Amino acid sequence: MPSTKNFPQFPEPIWNEDTKLPKFGPLNGNKSVDVAIVGGGITGITTAYLLTKAGMTVALIDAGQLVNGTTSHTTAKVTAQHDMIYDELISHIGKEKAKLYYEANMEGLEFIEAIIREKGIDCGFTREDAYLYATTDSSHQKLKKEFAAYQKLGIDGDLVSEIPFNIDVKSALVMRNQAQFHPLKYLIPLIQDIQASGGSIYENTTAIDIQTNTSQPVVVTKQGWKITCNAVVTSSHFPFFDGRGFYFTRMHAEKSYVLAVKAEKEYPGGMYLCVDQPTRSLRYTTINGETYILVGGESHKTGQGINTIKHYEALQEWAQSTLGIKQIPYRWSTQDLITIDNIPYIGRISSKHDNIYVATGYRKWGMTTSAVAAKLLTNLVMKQDNRFKDVFTPSRFLADPSVKDFIVQNTDVAGHFITGKLGMKYKKIDELSNDEGAVVKVKGERTGAYKDKNGYLHLVDTTCTHLGCECEWNSGDRTWDCPCHGSRFSYEGDVVEGPAEMPLKKVSLDQQP
Repeated sequence: MPSTKNFPQFPEPIWNEDTKLPKFGPLNGNKSVDVAIVGGGITGITTAYLLTKAGMTVALIDAGQLVNGTTSHTTAKVTAQHDMIYDELISHIGKEKAKLYYEANMEGLEFIEAIIREKGIDCGFTREDAYLYATTDSSHQKLKKEFAAYQKLGIDGDLVSEIPFNIDVKSALVMRNQAQFHPLKYLIPLIQDIQASGGSIYENTTAIDIQTNTSQPVVVTKQGWKITCNAVVTSSHFPFFDGRGFYFTRMHAEKSYVLAVKAEKEYPGGMYLCVDQPTRSLRYTTINGETYILVGGESHKTGQGINTIKHYEALQEWAQSTLGIKQIPYRWSTQDLITIDNIPYIGRISSKHDNIYVATGYRKWGMTTSAVAAKLLTNLVMKQDNRFKDVFTPSRFLADPSVKDFIVQNTDVAGHFITGKLGMKYKKIDELSNDEGAVVKVKGERTGAYKDKNGYLHLVDTTCTHLGCECEWNSGDRTWDCPCHGSRFSYEGDVVEGPAEMPLKKVSLDQQP
């Protein structure tokens, strides 16, 4: 097996290789628009595109750079095959709503394809069959039930006995005529259209609050500027404004990992996902005329589990035995939010606010879901009907399975809160090698330490600024990750991902023992 020294030193998604996104300056004054959109990923951009196309004035802001979060770290499968979900949906929300969920995502796929054709976008869009495959008898039985759900819902699929890899499978469930693409190349023309239609885009502009005690909502930025508007759309992965929706209690964050591999074996086409643990995902893409296989999987709750580099090593070992590896030019990880009933929250952020909307909890299936969300949010903002709104409404709270999962998730959070405070082994600062991070003690206080490749020490208070859980070191991405609600911070303490809004407190070097 190739050594992990063949990994790129730092994680970087493949989509940035052949794409140059436009740059935008920060908001530097107060502004008034019809709609403020917070979050410059695929959902925010698509929503801004639709609203400006409808003649509305829009301000789109992002805390960092456009498309630099979950969207650029996706595997970009454009599919309604969202793991084994349809049998579950029929059981929990009924056949009618389960069918609406499927139709919404298929419409999302067709919406993306229509834009690509209309604008002639060269983004590697190809139609591919999508497969779920089982390697155990128990999962084979589950796939049979899922296939029965396909038949009930009229989904174009079939149960087959093999897939074109050297993998011992019990069965595989195919959903035909799905798709894949290059997400950044797809979005650049939409960004250009937003500008051409008069939309305003601002990068490095962090929203920290929404004032709701005025006649119109007002988005307040970290720099103190205000955007007054008739409606706010928050598409910032985790909602930066909760609006009494208690989203941090109704979702959990999961990490997963991806290798972009130049393989020895020819790829047979199609997209594949193993339904057993550990998960394994496959698809191909072509960048600058070269074919790469995206090997994904190793999901776990953020801030929990083994040393994160071990997940990359596990994917590498599996890819070597399955495909053969010539080279691994790219590796990266992504974080996804999972709702308590596995259906995204798209709609009014809570019953308390009629003109603040949210899209979150995509459960790793953000490509079709982003299109679903953009169309639904546009309809809501423009007071138009949408036949899918009840399926995705954030105000739902289903007794089965949500209450049980709600209790389990919050018990898990409580357990990590206590463990982080009391049950920790500490490393000594002088034991750290270059490019190593660990929890240490500084003057008796729990402190996060990272010694960079030049030997410079970065110290932070590991207490998450969201609700006070203790962050753990993520060696694969060199971040401090919160196991309670998924906040992530750079080794210098800056917020990488919410729900936390404030950075970790820095510990001065002169405080070292």
